[in-house]
Amino acid sequence: MDVRKLALGLVGTGLALLPGIASAQALMCHVPGKVERPRPDLPGAKEPRRIMPIGSYTLALTWSPGFCRAHGDEPENRFQCGQGARFGFTLHGLWPDGETRSWPQYCADTRILPPAQIKSMLCATPSAQLIQHEWAKHGTCTSMSPAAYFGTARRLYDAVRYPDMEGLSRGALTVGRFKARFAEANRGIPADAIRVTVTREGWLDELWLCLDKGLRYEACRPGTGGAADGSALKIWRGGRR
Repeated sequence: MDVRKLALGLVGTGLALLPGIASAQALMCHVPGKVERPRPDLPGAKEPRRIMPIGSYTLALTWSPGFCRAHGDEPENRFQCGQGARFGFTLHGLWPDGETRSWPQYCADTRILPPAQIKSMLCATPSAQLIQHEWAKHGTCTSMSPAAYFGTARRLYDAVRYPDMEGLSRGALTVGRFKARFAEANRGIPADAIRVTVTREGWLDELWLCLDKGLRYEACRPGTGGAADGSALKIWRGGRR
């Protein structure tokens, strides 16, 4: 697999992704000198604490142009969706899964993360609140420290490569074909280790990549989410609707 950083350009208000295997992650990202202090993220009636053994992991990646199409006008998404940044796939998080269809969450009380930790992740996960949430809900259920948890998630994220998103967005596409193209760009990630989530209108939303307890990619268990391979898939490239 070619792990060189490839240059990515911008055309107008959209994203122009170079053809071939590319790193479509932070296309333009300038971390502010002072980061927003996140709110505490705690368990509640809708999101209760669940402590259970870890059976596997999910690496969740968000297609940022699609996210900003739907949520770019919301004030809390200014950094991700404003004029000063451009993103391709962003890191939603590294989620420990259970041994059944349930999963552990909010396993321990936690303090607000230090600003330095948040800054180190902003060009991968462009939201201080989401970074806090991922640690509180998911990271506390691992045996890792915040630095180790985010470092592990970031290494996995940085190693992922992507197909020609520009080209795929311009033709007829199914979820199954997208998974095949994604697997071609990543020899260590088979197509059956990929779940693709879509919006109600069929736009690409997220990729959920399945890993075993040793953080090796493996086939996803049946019934754990994602659109059917035969479903039509649309990719929003960026810019205004």
